[in-house]
Amino acid sequence: MGEDVYRFKRGDSSHRLHRSEDVNFLLDQSQTPLFSALREHAMRRPLQFHIPGHKTGLAMDPEFREFMGERALSIDLINIGPLDDLHHPTGIIDQAQKLAAQAFGADYTFFSVQGTSGAIMAMIMSVVGPGDEILVPRNIHTSVLSAIILSGARPFFLQPEVDLRLGIAHGVRVESVAEGLKRHPNVKAVLLINPTYFGVATDLRSIVKLAHDRGVVVLVDEAHGVHTHFHEQLPPSAMQAGCDLAATSVHKLGGSLTQSSVLNVKEGLVRARHVHSILSLLTTTSTSYILLASLDAARRQLATRGHELLDRAIAMAQSARRRLNEIPGIYCFGEEILASSATFALDPLKLTIRVAEIGLSGYEVEVILREKYNIEVELSDLYNVLCVISFGDTEENIAALISAIAEIANRELLQHHHKIQIVVPSTPVLAMSPREAFYAETEVVQLRDAIGRIIADVIKVYPPGIPILLPGEIVTADNVEFIEENLRAGLPVQGPDDPTIETVRVVKER
Repeated sequence: MGEDVYRFKRGDSSHRLHRSEDVNFLLDQSQTPLFSALREHAMRRPLQFHIPGHKTGLAMDPEFREFMGERALSIDLINIGPLDDLHHPTGIIDQAQKLAAQAFGADYTFFSVQGTSGAIMAMIMSVVGPGDEILVPRNIHTSVLSAIILSGARPFFLQPEVDLRLGIAHGVRVESVAEGLKRHPNVKAVLLINPTYFGVATDLRSIVKLAHDRGVVVLVDEAHGVHTHFHEQLPPSAMQAGCDLAATSVHKLGGSLTQSSVLNVKEGLVRARHVHSILSLLTTTSTSYILLASLDAARRQLATRGHELLDRAIAMAQSARRRLNEIPGIYCFGEEILASSATFALDPLKLTIRVAEIGLSGYEVEVILREKYNIEVELSDLYNVLCVISFGDTEENIAALISAIAEIANRELLQHHHKIQIVVPSTPVLAMSPREAFYAETEVVQLRDAIGRIIADVIKVYPPGIPILLPGEIVTADNVEFIEENLRAGLPVQGPDDPTIETVRVVKER
């Protein structure tokens, strides 16, 4: 199969990595070397004396086997010889990754079965180590914090632009990055979130130029941007903007299975082989071939049909936004918020629906949508619900969402005469590095008694997973009040050893 599809040079058994543009074969984006080989292997029905022990489902609980189906279980395999090895790919996985690199505009693309969280950790740990300095936005995902703790890097926080009308954080301004680089001239990397969970993108190209002029590596948490590379009406992707590394969730809006992602690399300031070795260090040796195959197939669909599929999804999302904004008490932002380098471009597929004016929290609306209308949303917070549109949606299910929101809003506006006031807590002062605080000698105190102390826990609402408090920060009264308000609202506050958040760990005072 390899020679028919790729035209390898005969006798070339080199295992070195190749850039996507200088490989020795013709790339054909309609091909799925990994998925196709798995199907062919399953059709041969070899006698299996290897793990997984369910042996294509024969040893599974019958009810589960029937529900999952024979075909899915037949490709739940391991890295036997014909199927290549994600840790040392030389065959079908290597071919699939090269196709992905070309599709995403990268020099190299590595598949991740550890989700984008694993790819983010590998991305950071491949460029910074103990004592190295890195600029990161304060509204980071917890996987960034995990990588900082594990690597021993020293973070300096960039303040994102906060939207007081919505109670959410956007990107960081170019000016903020410039000031950060000036104040911390020894930083090795700057990490950006692009686009944010709520679909807002920063002026990525300007930041890349600013950083690269100083030899600083640009890393991107692109968890919510896999599709942006495939349509001109969307913000530029990290690779299009010239970033060095981007951890990208294919499963979120690209059509692959949950937990499957990619790590895209532009070589120059970073070395792809080193990046791969760090990713391998963090990756299970029992890699899921179902997840890998879904990445291969999703890449084909994005590369060959992504533009036409996104055309339709964007049109549906824009229509939904207009109709939502016609509902009294409801606001779904659009391009009118694009007013700075931190709010530079918008992914219209994210519908952030502000419900504060109808007198309900976002979480209350989420529960009503679930229990009364059988509708599930991506996330809710104190003021908004977030709905994600993809090319898997239809006009009918979007109409059902809009109808439900309209009914809720009309009912609540008749019953309530107050709006929920939007409050954004202050950003705590970082008094100790997250790693030092995480490993410090600690004591357990009541949440209120932690005010003025250095927190050793991370406290976040997940989703979206942005920390309210990071290890090493000094707890303030309004931070505690914000945590308590989220708890009262029923939102999923997570982090401390105590799941009730009644007590937290603080650094023991000397």
